[in-house]
Amino acid sequence: MKTGFKIGDFELTWLNGGRFELDGGAMFGVVPKVLWQKKYPADNENYISLNAWPILVRTPSSLVLIETGLGNKLTDKQKKIYRVREEWSILSDLSRMGINRKDIDKVILTHYDFDHAGGVVMQDEAGTPSLTFPEAKHFLQQKEWEDVLNPNIRSINTYLPVNIEAMKGSRNLELVSGEAEIAPGITVVHTGGHNGGHQIVRLESGNERALHLGDLLPTHVHANPLWVMAYDNFPMESIALKEKWIKSGVAAGAWFTFYHDPFLQACKFDEKGNVVEKWEG
Repeated sequence: MKTGFKIGDFELTWLNGGRFELDGGAMFGVVPKVLWQKKYPADNENYISLNAWPILVRTPSSLVLIETGLGNKLTDKQKKIYRVREEWSILSDLSRMGINRKDIDKVILTHYDFDHAGGVVMQDEAGTPSLTFPEAKHFLQQKEWEDVLNPNIRSINTYLPVNIEAMKGSRNLELVSGEAEIAPGITVVHTGGHNGGHQIVRLESGNERALHLGDLLPTHVHANPLWVMAYDNFPMESIALKEKWIKSGVAAGAWFTFYHDPFLQACKFDEKGNVVEKWEG
């Protein structure tokens, strides 16, 4: 857990949603390893370490969670496949802050992949699945939910049924289309790129702002628009979207926040994509 980062009247806390490892080549797509490994170390099997750390945003009126981590329902086989190195413990993090899971009133999901939506549904000690945040509205793009319910051959293995069933038909699911204000100063914007229903989050409070670009910008090393993941379904869209949003964020002096980056949680870039300010918690 890393706390103490502020955007105006908003306080941001990164919660431990788990750590895992993926193939470095998949995370950097067509970028040669000789280039990316200078900025992001890999082990001798070419795996790199990644966080799945949700961001709790405490505003004057809401407790908003961006993403939900890996959750506690992965099988031993799945943990082996994704090389889970640290277990999901966001409820313990919240408890240390005096926050009950029923206190969370809004959850924003950039998309519904297992590593972002894994904590939507939790498994209790008896093995029974239920919504982790039963009082929260869960905000997702309409396009993303349609794809979740009708996955294609590429996405079917990342939309895990156990994360879907409890949400299907639930009063907790709030579908939006395009741009929508979730709470005062917190807005989601549909982008696509990583997948068809991907959305980003814009935070604005006082004279400060931050952009959470989800899997368009999984780590600070991906600031180069051409460094896109092999996991992106629409890589050319991802390139154009990164150019657009990083440029506008830099011009506005915005912070960029990260979900997967194990090295830092937020930073500011200059026009060339260099990190000029950073927050590591």
